[in-house]
Amino acid sequence: MFTRPRIIPTLLIDDRDLIKTVQFGKRTYLGDPVNAVKIFNRKEIDELSILDIGATKNGREPDYELLKDIASEAFMPLSYGGGIQTVEQIRNLLAIGYEKVVINSGLIRNPELVRQAAVQFGSQSIVASIDAKKIDGAYKCFIADGTEKVDMEPVALAKRAEELGAGEIIINSIDNDGMMAGYDINLVQSIACAVKVPVIAIGGAGGISDLEKVLHQGHAHAAAGGSMFVYYGKLKAVLITAPSEQELTDAGIYRN
Repeated sequence: MFTRPRIIPTLLIDDRDLIKTVQFGKRTYLGDPVNAVKIFNRKEIDELSILDIGATKNGREPDYELLKDIASEAFMPLSYGGGIQTVEQIRNLLAIGYEKVVINSGLIRNPELVRQAAVQFGSQSIVASIDAKKIDGAYKCFIADGTEKVDMEPVALAKRAEELGAGEIIINSIDNDGMMAGYDINLVQSIACAVKVPVIAIGGAGGISDLEKVLHQGHAHAAAGGSMFVYYGKLKAVLITAPSEQELTDAGIYRN
């Protein structure tokens, strides 16, 4: 684990709304994504990820107008994923203020896009995202917001993404998404041990102890989450929040 691993809130958008899902299914409307970004500014988070979960599935390209509004308000590094199909789209996203782009479906449908983008913009700008679900005891990969199963297992796809030039890999558990019951540590660990690039874990974070566990036991380089950064309490009242630096230090996540 790095001395100071990154903690990354992930905001899901669809049709310009900020939403949260459960196992890639049930959706809850949370409000305006730009307002959420303003609050995260005050929380001094390490990085923020914006994912348009309907773009690829509905054949839409990135909503540059909304993404410009978000970037203009953000004081932290940004990554974006959703509807990315061309090198020109990646160039546009980097130009409006996004340090990284997240590619999920393109890993399968157009792997050459990852290779070309890594060559043109550098591997540090290209993040491969893998959505995995357990079926009959084995992990399978899905694309297009979990609607299309891929005949490839997560470890093999992670290795392929690394070969193509991706500088980071996100591993997301569909089963744990929105459940706030902890990450799939075995899944994360399998990816972290298979590749040399940094691995970001997402799917299941419910509190600081979950972050600590996936970083220490799962060997993730960064811990991302959705629900724990937008909900408060057992009744899941909407509240944009993030652990303080002191809380993360006390939990052993940050080290002096």
